Amino acid sequence: MSEPNSAVPVSDKLIAPDAEIEENGEDSGEGSWETDSAPSLPSVDSHRDHGDADSAIGTLSDVTSTSSLRSSIYQHVEENGRTYHHYKQGKYNLPNDELERERLDLQHMMFFIALEEKLYLAPIGQNIHHALDIATGTGIWAIEFANLFPQAQVLGTDLSAIQPMYVPPNCSFEIDDAEDEWNFAQKFDFIHGRTLLSCFRDPKHVLSESFKSLNPGGYLELQDVIYPFDWIGPPPVESALYRWNQLCAEGSRKIGRPWTNVKNYKRWMDELGFEDVVEKTYYLPTNQWAKGSYLKQVGAYFEQDLLNGVEAMSLKVIGCLGWTAEQIRGFLVEVKEDVQNPKLTCYATVKVVYGRKPFPVEEPEA
Repeated sequence: MSEPNSAVPVSDKLIAPDAEIEENGEDSGEGSWETDSAPSLPSVDSHRDHGDADSAIGTLSDVTSTSSLRSSIYQHVEENGRTYHHYKQGKYNLPNDELERERLDLQHMMFFIALEEKLYLAPIGQNIHHALDIATGTGIWAIEFANLFPQAQVLGTDLSAIQPMYVPPNCSFEIDDAEDEWNFAQKFDFIHGRTLLSCFRDPKHVLSESFKSLNPGGYLELQDVIYPFDWIGPPPVESALYRWNQLCAEGSRKIGRPWTNVKNYKRWMDELGFEDVVEKTYYLPTNQWAKGSYLKQVGAYFEQDLLNGVEAMSLKVIGCLGWTAEQIRGFLVEVKEDVQNPKLTCYATVKVVYGRKPFPVEEPEA
């Protein structure tokens, strides 16, 4: 029987890390790696051409959104043509409308492919009774995890009621603020959080509440993106994409929810008492500029994720710097052009960090 984490069905199968060398001599798995080895940076594909066979991955227009629950209790707030959460209005700076929900579901597939068709990396085993997905978004990760572990009760929490109405019987969702003190009725065997970089004023507090809410031996896993992005070679400081990174970093600091905390996750987990904390690294090219089929596929997803998401990420964060919505949208035209430019070798670094809550120390018998 296969391990649960490798059994998730996907429509587009990822080329395996040990794939054979293609006829043109290129390693089709370049950019992926064995579990225990260190990854290397993406290398530039000197033969890149959006018209070649390797670029046939497409624009991902077939990605569909989930059917969303619309609760009359939690009305959405509209600003600049986008809608935002009503519960604790203003805490989270990204919208929750249909465009954003579609992006979140596409982003879910991007992470699944980038992690080589895995929902999680922590060695949690199969004895999972209660699992929690914080800031669950559309709930797609929680739903797929619930399907993998039908014996477990899986809970997803978020500020927005945008999860599907029809879910597996062992999956449920609650409107909740992860920055509050956690008062769940049960302890969890596994807690998961993904792309939380823009969510919290004090991320370490959320990690601390996670530690308190785990059963001994339970795992916390975080999957997140280092910000700002990085470049192969000298950064093109005059480009709109480079400037966008700097503006979002500045705006997020001004708002009080800096996007730059992911680099601290492992250290914070060590400080909070997690054991066997592991940090793994993956890369997301901003388009298909990188060499190898694996990175081209990941890059195609990240390109579409950015094209669909830069407005959502920018309106409030850059808006707090004094920009109008019209100015931001005008600027983003240039940013999107840069995202699609294979000559701009930009990439994001993904960190997957997981650790285990220790078992109590047994006192020796007298």
